This record gives sequence, C-alpha cells and structure tokens, in this order.
Amino acid sequence: MIVTTQQLKEYYKNYVDPNGRIARDVKNGKLFPLVKGIYETDPNAFAPRLAQFIYGPSYISFDYVLHYQGLIPEAVYHTITCATYNKNKIKKYTNKFGTFIYRDVPKNVFNLGVIAIKDGTYSYQVASAEKALCDKLYTLTPVKTVKELYQMLFEDLRIDEEKFNSLNKADILKIAPLYRSSNLNLLIKLIKGEK
Repeated sequence: MIVTTQQLKEYYKNYVDPNGRIARDVKNGKLFPLVKGIYETDPNAFAPRLAQFIYGPSYISFDYVLHYQGLIPEAVYHTITCATYNKNKIKKYTNKFGTFIYRDVPKNVFNLGVIAIKDGTYSYQVASAEKALCDKLYTLTPVKTVKELYQMLFEDLRIDEEKFNSLNKADILKIAPLYRSSNLNLLIKLIKGEK
C-alpha cells in the first residue's frame, strides 16, 4: 500500500516524535521509500504499479512494454520505462523496487493508446505495443529514409518482424502523424509500403 509522510504523521500523531517513528519503520523494513515523502508498505510490490506514484502523470512505455510484448529481446526486469509530457528532461529514480526512467512524449499523444490496469487496490497505465513503439521511435535520433528506419527497427532495436507484422497498423497510422516526428513519418511510409 502507498502511504505519504502526511498520512503517516496523522497515523502517528500520538507519538512524541512521529518523524522518528517513520525513520524507525524504514530502518526496520516496515516502510520502503519510493521518493521523498512517499512510501510502499509491501516489500514485494510489483514495480510497475508504483511508477505513477514516483513521478507523474506517467504511463509505462518504451523498452519495458516492447520487451513485455515480445517485440524486443532485451530484458528490462529492474528498469521501468515511462512516458511523461512537458517535463523537458529525463528523470531517473532508483529504489528497492528497481530503476524508474521517465521521458517526454508530445502532450497531444499522451493519452492515446494507453490502457488502464486495475491490480488490487492499485491502478496504473500502460501503453499498447503500438503506442510503445511510436514512443520509442520518437525518442531516437532521426533517420532519413525508409531503408534506414527498417535497419533501425530490425537490426539496431532487433524488433521481432513477426511480432511487428502482427501489430495493429490502423492504430499506428492514427497516432503516428500526431508526433510530428520524421521517424514516425517514415514508419507510416514503411507500413504503407512506400519507399
């Protein structure tokens, strides 16, 4: 369960030193700091559930989703990659549950292609495979041709071609132009079979 310092101070209001009690709970493994002022009480909490509490608004995307969906072979077990907007810098947090990396996508695509997941008392958001691919390409150095994009996808990123071919292309064609990114414009051409 997520708790804040304010909630804990209210809970421990009858103690002479609520802050000291919180510090002891951390030391004794009853509370696990996520970021300043926010704690998790479950030592076995599933890391993706915690991402939006650490920094937000955010949703899980990029390499974490691409690997989870079987598109890329690289395992990212202890790194949760997330999308934000209007932050203008990459943020990185490391705690007991892993490393959480946050990077911007355009605000106008932030809510598109994102699925809300309810997990017990937690809820969090995750990009579809199609959205995660668009997010990833948006953050990479632009290439100039469809051929270079093809190499980026299947040689550099090592995306599984069979999985790529099974993606919902209509979803990609709907959201990709909204990024206003040369990589995503080339992805549209690749999907349409243009050179």
